[in-house]
Amino acid sequence: MTAPEAQLRSDVADATPKLEAISDAAASVPRAAGKWSRKEIVGHLIDSASHNHQRFVRAQFSDDLVSVPYDQGAWVSAQRYRDAPWVELVSLWEHFNLHLVRVIEAIPREIRDRKRTRHNLNQVAFHRIPADEPATLEYFMRDYVAHLEHHLAQIFG
Repeated sequence: MTAPEAQLRSDVADATPKLEAISDAAASVPRAAGKWSRKEIVGHLIDSASHNHQRFVRAQFSDDLVSVPYDQGAWVSAQRYRDAPWVELVSLWEHFNLHLVRVIEAIPREIRDRKRTRHNLNQVAFHRIPADEPATLEYFMRDYVAHLEHHLAQIFG
C-alpha cells in the first residue's frame, strides 16, 4: 500500500499540468445546474487542505482526533472561488498540498498509527468511521488523499 504522502505527491504531480491546461473560462463553468465549477471544486480542495493541515499538526499533540466540522458550501461561496483567477487557484492548491506532503512526512510512525478511541471521523471524514471504532491519524491522512482524488476525478471526468 502506497504511503499517503507518496500518493499525494504523485497525485499533485499528475494533476497540476492537467489543471493548468484548463482555460480560466472553462474552469468557471458549473459542471451542471446547481453544481460547482472546476474553480469551486479546486477552491473546496484548498479549504480541505487548510483544514486538514491543522488537523494533522494538532493530532500530533493530542490523544484524540476531534476536529471542527465546517459548512463546505458556505466556505466556497464566501471565498468567491468562482471569481478567482484559475492560475492562482491551481498554484495555491499545488503548493498547499506539497506542503501537506512535508507535514505528513514529518509525523512519526508511532503517532500516525496510534489508535484513538475519541474522534469525530464519523462526521468529518470522507469515508467515515463509526464513532465507537478506534481511528488512526494514518487513516485520516489516507482519507484526505481519497477525498482529493474523488474531486480530481470530477474535474477531469
